[in-house]
Amino acid sequence: MKIVKFLFEHDKKPHRGLLPEEWVVVGYLVFTLLLMLFMSTRIVNPQAMLSMRLQVAAIIVAMWAVYRMVPCRFTRLLRASAQVALLSLWYPDTYEFNRLLPNLDHVFAQADQQLFGYQPALLFADAWSHPVFSELMHMGYASYFPLIALVFLFYFIYRNQEFGRATFIMLTSFFVFYIVFLFLPVAGPQFYYLAAGIDNIAHGVFPNVGDYFLNHQEMLPTPGWSDGLFYQTVCQVHAAGERPTAAFPSSHVGITMVLLLLAWRTGNRKLLAVVAFFFTLMCFSTVYIQAHYAVDALAGLVAGVVVYAALSIIYNKVAKN
Repeated sequence: MKIVKFLFEHDKKPHRGLLPEEWVVVGYLVFTLLLMLFMSTRIVNPQAMLSMRLQVAAIIVAMWAVYRMVPCRFTRLLRASAQVALLSLWYPDTYEFNRLLPNLDHVFAQADQQLFGYQPALLFADAWSHPVFSELMHMGYASYFPLIALVFLFYFIYRNQEFGRATFIMLTSFFVFYIVFLFLPVAGPQFYYLAAGIDNIAHGVFPNVGDYFLNHQEMLPTPGWSDGLFYQTVCQVHAAGERPTAAFPSSHVGITMVLLLLAWRTGNRKLLAVVAFFFTLMCFSTVYIQAHYAVDALAGLVAGVVVYAALSIIYNKVAKN
């Protein structure tokens, strides 16, 4: 009964319009629509992209209407959950834009070479190939969405008064990264190494592949222990939605850093310890499975801190108004 009362207690001051995070989605939707118009003669899948945006708009309106009819914590949760779930649609959508731009992977592969003297993404899995370590790395990478759900639900249940702030920061962080990915065509080692040729990469040669990824989405097999449960999980996720896009900076590292800072704000040591553990794994696993160059992970770490700080300031100003 306590759970039912908690979920369905009527909001004393129901929010009349769109929530801050919904306005962010609408803003991104409109921005990318304008970008589609600007690139209309070159966009490969305009009908599917337009249809997806109409569906997102319809879901926002529908969730708003449900909340207005039954304004309570549960319908508020549904509104936020819908936008979190739709993030999986926005990620591959960035590929439809940056595939039209000249690829820049050779620049970032060269940066790794100059910084480390070798390619961490090429050698990491070979040097640490033990099944246990492989599974640990793949578990870290596979923890991405469960960690998002964990922090999201923790705030809803235990810090409900700050749920709006946490949701705004979490969702908006994704769209900040997505805007970068629209205009920065970096596919990542798993795609670029195959396109450039492993022999070239091993000898420190990083050819400019130009518009290769306009029509190619082939990727290297995921390195690691292929019989592992988490290895198979990562492979299934990649098969379902991976595209040659969104490598720099690493949003996996950046968003997990945001989650770490949100966990730290709660003051709950258990939550912080869990998120910190998987954040550490994430920083290494993105390079281990060849999803990112090492510089991507480093940039993602810094970007996560900057984005969290900036969005915290923005939300505080919005909340005052």
